[in-house]
Amino acid sequence: MHKLISGAINFQEDEFLKHKEIFEQLKDSQNPHTLFIGCSDSMVAPTMITNSKPGELFIIRNIANVVPQYRNSNEILATTSAIEYAVQVLNVETIVVCGHSNCGGCKASRELEKLKDLPHVQKWVSELKPVEEFVKNLMADQNLTDAAHEEWYFEQANVVYQMKNLLTYPYIADKYRKGFLQILGWYYIIETGEIYNYNPLNNRFEKIQ
Repeated sequence: MHKLISGAINFQEDEFLKHKEIFEQLKDSQNPHTLFIGCSDSMVAPTMITNSKPGELFIIRNIANVVPQYRNSNEILATTSAIEYAVQVLNVETIVVCGHSNCGGCKASRELEKLKDLPHVQKWVSELKPVEEFVKNLMADQNLTDAAHEEWYFEQANVVYQMKNLLTYPYIADKYRKGFLQILGWYYIIETGEIYNYNPLNNRFEKIQ
């Protein structure tokens, strides 16, 4: 608790003053240019890795940066509603789906039997089942069996899968088709700080530099 309180004091006395004019402009409304969909993992800091200021990113974070496929439902859908608000109300210009190295959520989705005491987590990461099947086939085609390749492929394939899921949202598909919205897929390597962007033309992640 002490660390949080001292951090809040430091923010008010230092960081806030650095961006005081920005916060004054944001007191009535926000106008973010990007919807950033990332993992809840504490090792991933969206504003830090994008060097963004307050008001620039509308951020959604959940386990394994999942984008549920669009569906009409009477359920309370946190991720879906946040996407809807960002695209339909805030009119963001870009959506970034950002995965990362050593993703615990991706790993957990391949070990569902270990999550029997975490039923909500188990159900959530089971959304990645199609990714698991894709990676298994990819590994078999390349005669690979090692865990390192499987983890690398899975985390990146997951990003591409969630990008495709975004296009199941009618209003996103419409804006994307008309060129009013771009969708990017990023893969962030925690220990090196490197960020790779997905290139759909060659189906590869290429280092941003």
